[in-house]
Amino acid sequence: MRRIILLALPIGFLAALLASAPARAQATRTWVSGVGDDANPCSRTAPCKTFAGAISKTAVSGEINCLDPGGFGGITITKAITLNCSATLGSILVAGTNAISISAGTGDIVVIRGLQLQGLGPSGGAAGLVGIQINSAAAVSIENCVVTQFSQQGIKDVRSTGGTKLFIRDTMISHNGVNGIDLAAASANSVEIVNTNSFNNAIGLHAATGNFATIQRSVFSNNTTGASPAGVSADSGSIIQLDNVAVTSNTNGVTANGSNVRLSNSSVSFNSTAFNGAAVSYGNNQIFGNASLGAGVTPAGGASSNLGEQ
Repeated sequence: MRRIILLALPIGFLAALLASAPARAQATRTWVSGVGDDANPCSRTAPCKTFAGAISKTAVSGEINCLDPGGFGGITITKAITLNCSATLGSILVAGTNAISISAGTGDIVVIRGLQLQGLGPSGGAAGLVGIQINSAAAVSIENCVVTQFSQQGIKDVRSTGGTKLFIRDTMISHNGVNGIDLAAASANSVEIVNTNSFNNAIGLHAATGNFATIQRSVFSNNTTGASPAGVSADSGSIIQLDNVAVTSNTNGVTANGSNVRLSNSSVSFNSTAFNGAAVSYGNNQIFGNASLGAGVTPAGGASSNLGEQ
């Protein structure tokens, strides 16, 4: 009896010690690999298999890195985080769902860098829905990505809180069934797009009321499908500023509702109709090779204005 009691004491002490031990802390940097396992701790030496497996083990404002090439599965983001595959080939290939859904906090920053998102479409029952859908977050940065062949939008921003920001840089958005970039936030949203191509969608870029976009060194081309195809389209109450942008080979080059598209140092060329609605020109654009000019452009400023000087 004495021996049983003596053996029981260390076991009971150990159980109490384990019960009081803190849970494993989330890491500020985690890793995914094509040969990983979501049962792993997502460290560099024991990476996870998917973004969904890694995100629960990554701290707020932490970063998930891609260790080697692989397909890492669709993900819903609910906190500030960075997905960074810029050092290798990181891919998400989905059918019948969104590749990335962002439903983070209203103060959170989300960064998506170096990913290829493939929707298996854009037509057919197996096609993915939206490449990146932004439901909530303070700021989202999409950098050096490819978003292609989704049945709906390539990138869709539907935030409702106002005062939000979206940055898109060095990104290719193509062959999507609806809009390449859909700025559909319900309240004031500031957007910056640089070095980005949006081609062969229904509309290359669409801005709804309350969305304000500055676009530089980008191309919107061959957007020719759907009911109102256009390279760039702005609803009343939105503003799009195009600087050093090419809008070419679309059904409608620029669709402007309320003279809310402003062009400088840009070309509108080889479209079926150059302008659907009156855009504003700063006088230093190239407008040529279109089958029809359409509505024409409104000069910025009066006769004495120097707004068009370079």
